[in-house]
Amino acid sequence: METPEETPVTPEIPNSPEKPKIDSQDYRLISKANDDFESGDYDACLEILDQLELLRGSDSKLLHNRAIAKFYKTQCRNHEALLKSLEELDDDKGLNRLAVLPQITSSPTPDSGASTFIPIYNKAVIFYHRHMFETALLTLKPLVQKLDSYDESSIALIGVLILRLLLATNRLRKAYDFLEILLQKLGTTTLTLTAEDSNPQEVLSRIDENLARCLKLLCMLSMVVNRKVVLVPEDGTIEFSALKAHQYYIMKDFQMAAKQLKKINVDSYRGGLYNHELNTLIANNMGVIHLRVRHYAIAAKFFQNAIVFDKHIAANLRQAELHQMSSVRSCEILYNLGIAMLHLRRPKEAFQSFLVPLKTYHNNPRLWLRIAEACIMEHELRRATEEKYGPTSNQNRVLFSNRIPYTESGQSAAVPEPTMPFAALSLRNALYLTRAYSHQVNIPAGSEEGNEEETCKSLPTDNNFCNPSGPVTKESLDIILSAVYAAYSYVSLRLGDYVTALEMAQELLKTDRISDAHKLLAHMYAGEALIMMDKLAEARPHFEPTFVSTLNTFDFETKDWHLKSLDAAQNVVRYNLAVALNLKGDFEVAKSLLNTCTHPIVASKVFALKVYIDKTQAAAAASLVTPRI
Repeated sequence: METPEETPVTPEIPNSPEKPKIDSQDYRLISKANDDFESGDYDACLEILDQLELLRGSDSKLLHNRAIAKFYKTQCRNHEALLKSLEELDDDKGLNRLAVLPQITSSPTPDSGASTFIPIYNKAVIFYHRHMFETALLTLKPLVQKLDSYDESSIALIGVLILRLLLATNRLRKAYDFLEILLQKLGTTTLTLTAEDSNPQEVLSRIDENLARCLKLLCMLSMVVNRKVVLVPEDGTIEFSALKAHQYYIMKDFQMAAKQLKKINVDSYRGGLYNHELNTLIANNMGVIHLRVRHYAIAAKFFQNAIVFDKHIAANLRQAELHQMSSVRSCEILYNLGIAMLHLRRPKEAFQSFLVPLKTYHNNPRLWLRIAEACIMEHELRRATEEKYGPTSNQNRVLFSNRIPYTESGQSAAVPEPTMPFAALSLRNALYLTRAYSHQVNIPAGSEEGNEEETCKSLPTDNNFCNPSGPVTKESLDIILSAVYAAYSYVSLRLGDYVTALEMAQELLKTDRISDAHKLLAHMYAGEALIMMDKLAEARPHFEPTFVSTLNTFDFETKDWHLKSLDAAQNVVRYNLAVALNLKGDFEVAKSLLNTCTHPIVASKVFALKVYIDKTQAAAAASLVTPRI
């Protein structure tokens, strides 16, 4: 079977013997159908198409135009029926040879090159608005390889959609490289199109005015996200004003970015451009700005407002027009809200927020890690409450074990709940995905299999493994992997899986460019796992306080966790060493070591351990006294 890439494009010859000639009566009907379509009288348009079918028979152009007219008759809502009709056109090989037009046309002689791509393009548009970006890119792949066979207007039409898809999937470098290839085919460059006095209609004179303006906007957006030097004009439109705010944000000028967004908000109200889509954009972007400057409560409020606006768009999605479906951004907003809630130490709200984007971005290891962090935080808060007010259950407390039952909630670990078993499941997924992506990162584009056209081969490979977040570097994946190892080791300790805890801690210690904070955690978790496995001799080297003095103080002071100084880290290590010595029976050495632990972070635990040692020594002394008769 021939693939779409191998199928030759057969130009339609007007006087071909396979099709009847277009006479004056057919031309009048075609012109009338086009006029009715443009005026919105779709019923009349369909009636004329039926007359054309009686006169000339059925062909793919007629079937396609009828499907388009029916789609517009439903106010662009019944996209499923349109997609089914387009799929049927593709399945019919006999019809597939004939030219197909995207809309009702009055031209009696179709463009031989441009007319063949329309069904594929229309399918890709439907996939784009349904957020099926990868499917849309695969659909457009044959068209990219044959761009040279189309006229400039068709090249621009295909190119704009591909640029939108590449930017939506965070293929930023590939988008910029494709942009340069596209503009070269259109006879211009990025510098010419984005010049301060540039008029897109003059630069791209053979292209529709709106399409040329859209191409200029996408050109500037590609340059901004790739950190290229470009002057975004202040023309008063919302699109370029939002792009200006985006440029300020990337340049880390958060104050100017916020001012620009406020200006858009004021101008839109004054101009009567109030709509929920714009409000969603402004609220979400303001939340992202406050998140970057660590105003987490304000950021969470903006994200909650954005969700309210977004719900108005998605309230009746089944009855929404096709272009409105692409405006829904609930997944991205809830992801941002979950991050803010984690910083506010509200793990239950964060966990619930992450569950929605998880359905779409289940291949994102960072998202699985955030879910696990919410579960761990919920466990820690519950544990702190029990230490303060006593345990909520009747279970006895054990001094040297924080182990919890693997079925703490009484149900399967696969059920999404902020529990430690679900954290273990999430970390297992995060570990698998991160390891897999680490092998794929920075693979040259030329190493891909298949004989593709030069246009596709020349594009770089973006590491967009963490959608909806931006592309990641090898260093970012290493940081994610270290965080997964540390969290997985901790969760395994709490669940009593000491073999896995030790394995993860050892893997963390082997990691390249491990941070000092993670190095400390790895030693603590490995030592505790060995203690619980009754391997005290192997555990003691992990608790030697000497290695702490070699750690970087700055690495502790800048981290958002309990250990804010090397002194606190030293005290934690000495306390854990005292625990190991106590279990080994060296009570006096353990007590002398505990006397050096003066930091408040371990004060309560030091007191409890001293009491335990005193009771143990007193019980041992009492057992040596021989009772008298």
